[in-house]
This record gives sequence, structure tokens and C-alpha cells, in this order.
Amino acid sequence: MKRLTLKLGLLVFLVLAFSGCTGDGEGAPQKGPVTVSSKADTEGSLLGQVITIMLVNNGFRVIDKPAIAGTSLIREALLSGNIDIYPEYTGNGAVFFPDIDPGTWKDARQGYQRVKELDKSRNSVVWLQPAPANNTWAIAIPKSLSDMEGIRSLDDFASYVNRGGFIKLAGSEEFITSQVALPAFEAAYGFSLSKDQLVALAGGNTAQTEKAAAEGTDGVNAAMAYGTDGSLSALDLVVLTDPRGVQPVYQPAPIVRGAVFDKYPELAGILDPVFDSLSLSALQGLNASIAINGQNPAEVARNYLVSKNFLK
Repeated sequence: MKRLTLKLGLLVFLVLAFSGCTGDGEGAPQKGPVTVSSKADTEGSLLGQVITIMLVNNGFRVIDKPAIAGTSLIREALLSGNIDIYPEYTGNGAVFFPDIDPGTWKDARQGYQRVKELDKSRNSVVWLQPAPANNTWAIAIPKSLSDMEGIRSLDDFASYVNRGGFIKLAGSEEFITSQVALPAFEAAYGFSLSKDQLVALAGGNTAQTEKAAAEGTDGVNAAMAYGTDGSLSALDLVVLTDPRGVQPVYQPAPIVRGAVFDKYPELAGILDPVFDSLSLSALQGLNASIAINGQNPAEVARNYLVSKNFLK
């Protein structure tokens, strides 16, 4: 009877010991779960996978939720606790905090510090290290149109529109309606596009808008674009310069619910060095691998992390 008791005790001990292990061979307790999502575009899917892979590699159990179209919807998902972390852009502080001087968001360092402070105090949202790349909203047109009409800047674009030049622009609903996007360009440069000149596409995937402009789909000859897009040169599109500095600086950074960060402050140490390594040229190249070469975002993310020694 004593031997049976000892065996039962040993069995209980083994069950308890192994129930707290990750199965990674080191016996460390698994952390999480942490729910990760991203926006429904090329860079969003890339950065969402970067976050997911790094967390899993550091012992977290991750729930990988599908991408969510639209800044307002994914932010609501974060604030409501449906997701815990996703990559956001510092320039969207202009949307989240409309009571703040708009000029704040046009300076990279000032914009990041301000949105970090405000989101922490008002919403218990923690901003981690942003990438040193500006993924600002822009308008791109085919090089053939740029050369033919001498359109290099948004001033040139406005002049072309106002003299009756044909323009049909494809963009997301957010780009078309957000006061910091197309309406801001129109107000600053003195032009206006009618509903007939706009094609609203679901989500914010610039691979679709840029392809439509490059191929002239349904007459489209202008596209919503982002500064870090990898497909622009491949599609022979020209990004129009913004000499009046209309757009905020949009640096991508992971943002985390405060309750999750308080529990796992090591998230900063895991993700900050990775995002700090994502330069403009690096993001353009990675985005091109997905948008042009058709590679899987998870594969592109993993290959990058291995190449930079963040993964073994």
C-alpha cells in the first residue's frame, strides 16, 4: 500500500510539473495567450507576422487573428480587448486625438512621444519602439502620365485636375474620407475630386490600388500609395511629392493593451530591436517580396528575422 501511495504521488508530481511546460525542451512555463492582429494590407500582414513569430520564439502562446480592414475597426478591437497587440502608425495620432495641434504629427520624434503619452494616459495603450521609416499616405500616377503632363508634385497634380485633366483615383474608403488623407491634400493644394473620379476599394491594400492605376483598370490612373510600398517602381508609378508637408509622419510601431504590457513588460525587449531595424529600404524590399514576388508574409518575416539574427 505504501508503494502504491508513492507511485501515485510521483504520478501527480510529474503531471503538475509537465502541465506548466511549453514543450520546447527547456521546461519554461508558457506565457500568454496574446492575441495578435494587423491591418488588411501588405505591410500590416508582414508586421503582424513579425510580431507573432517573435512572441512564439520567446515562449508566448499566440492567437493569430485575421487582419482587420480599417484603422477605426482594428483600434476598437484593441480597446475592447478582442485583440492585444497590432502594428499601428504614429501619424494616426491625428485621428485618435483630434484635439492636439495637427503640426505635432509632422515631426517624427515629437509625434511618437505625444501619441505614446496620450494613449497611455487616456486609453491604457502602450506604444513600443517605432521603425525608422515613414509610411506616409501619398498619391501615385503612371510614369507615362507624369512625363506627358509634367506632373511631379501635388501642385502639378492640382493644376492638371483644375484645368480639366482626366483623373480617376483608386483608394480605400479611409483614404478618401479621412480628414488627414485625401481631403487634406485637396484643401492644401486647391483641387477637388468628384465621386465619379473616385473608386473606393475595400481595406487599405495599396497593392490593389497601385495595380489598378498601373493597368488602367476601369479608367483608373491615380492611386493611394504608401511611402514604404515595394511595388511602385516595379509598376512604373511615380509618387507625387508633397512640397507643402500636408501629411503626418507614419512610423509603424507595435501597440499593446496596457493590462497585457503590465503583465509582460518584456514585450518591449523582444520587439523594440526588431522594429528599430526596419528602415525605409528594408520595408520596401520586404513589401516587394510579398506584393511583387508573391511570397507568403510569414515566410518573408521569418527570413528577415533570421537574416538579422533575431531568430536562430
